[in-house]
Amino acid sequence: MIELKNDSLVFSFPEVHPKARLRIDFQRTLRIPDDGRDHFLPPGLGNFPIRHVDDFNGRVPYDWIEHGGVMLPMHQAEAMWLNFDSGYIPEHETSYPFAVKIAAGKIDAVTGENWTNGLHGLPQDYMVVPEQPWLDGFCIEKGTIRQFVAMPLGEGYTAEEQISGKAEHGGLQIIVYPMKREVFERRFPKVERKRDRMEHMTMSKMIMPCMADMDADMGLAPGGRMKQEICEDPYGYEDWDRKTRSRCFVHLANSIMWRAITGEAPPTIPPTARQYTSAGLPWYDYYDADAVALEGSEILDDLKSVIQMGYEKGEYPLPENEPARPKRVIRLRKGLERNQVREGSF
Repeated sequence: MIELKNDSLVFSFPEVHPKARLRIDFQRTLRIPDDGRDHFLPPGLGNFPIRHVDDFNGRVPYDWIEHGGVMLPMHQAEAMWLNFDSGYIPEHETSYPFAVKIAAGKIDAVTGENWTNGLHGLPQDYMVVPEQPWLDGFCIEKGTIRQFVAMPLGEGYTAEEQISGKAEHGGLQIIVYPMKREVFERRFPKVERKRDRMEHMTMSKMIMPCMADMDADMGLAPGGRMKQEICEDPYGYEDWDRKTRSRCFVHLANSIMWRAITGEAPPTIPPTARQYTSAGLPWYDYYDADAVALEGSEILDDLKSVIQMGYEKGEYPLPENEPARPKRVIRLRKGLERNQVREGSF
């Protein structure tokens, strides 16, 4: 079952386990400079507003009704990242694990291959939550992604168009598989507890409050380079309940289309990376000593970034693409002891 709650998608599998629940947030963020340098992780600027497609069935394109799912607004050249949270289960001292596949325009964001509903282990075409706390873009090489940047379909910038040669699907596609219950209970047996309360530390980027053309579908194109590892599956391919899954199509509407469909104003355009850095606000670096990163996709590595494609077309598609050199970088790390507090700067 999939529910839309507080602008988040919640995937739940009570038939597998009562605590098998995964929340996915779609975070507005800074668009990092597309300048060939590897940048740190930008913060979240709050959730994108999300609406049910079915609530606007007389106003959305016909194929949106066929796909179902939800929709959210993005300005051209705006960036996003996805936040994954499967919730902590105190009696098992862990979160429930999930295998999650993300595609943009039905191009797998991990492998660059065409979308399929099933999981594949060779090459691994999915991420594992909670080991993977977030995803900011296309996995182009080990430890590096290219940021998700919204661009209009039909202009050749999106990953879908560069790989398939077609501007057909756009949006994001998500499919979630839970771990088998017997595997979960074997790997993470219940722990006897003397008290109900438990301190638990979760890793997350800082999330800050947010400061009808019906052919104007949006897709995701590869933007600037960012330091981010896509973790290798630490369990086993057979541990996932591949007979149980939920999938959702997330449609992207540009600002004009969003207003025409919903009557609502879209969120304001985020600050530029340079403005954010000049204000002295922090960037992030995430480190997990226990994780093994995937090598990245040669298919995705061959894609041209938005700025590279723009130069070839004689266009300048990314306004305010000035370099940003962060002076404040907060290093987040996984692997702390249960009650251990991370010491920051003073």
